[in-house]
Amino acid sequence: MALTPLISLNRCQPGRGTFVEIAGREIAVFVLGQPPTPHVIDNACPHANGNLSAGACTAEVVACPWHDWRFDLRTGACVDSPKVRVRRYKAEIRDGEVWVDLDSAGEP
Repeated sequence: MALTPLISLNRCQPGRGTFVEIAGREIAVFVLGQPPTPHVIDNACPHANGNLSAGACTAEVVACPWHDWRFDLRTGACVDSPKVRVRRYKAEIRDGEVWVDLDSAGEP
């Protein structure tokens, strides 16, 4: 697993998404819970490319702000249609930063 520094934790608001562009990818970062756990997914909703980082987040589910498609941040699966998925990336927190493995993307 090749980890890359992605974003400082102090730039992430608990329970809300943060947009990050890295290596030509647009991704959404959610830091949830105590201790903080990072969830990193592709930023585009597979339905109509809605901005998932701007979506409402409840527990570990984010809702696309355009059409309310909801995705489980732990699996990337759509809550209402599990065959529809968003790519997830392995991530961890190190020394106050979120690190991501960009090669770990699961297929949507």
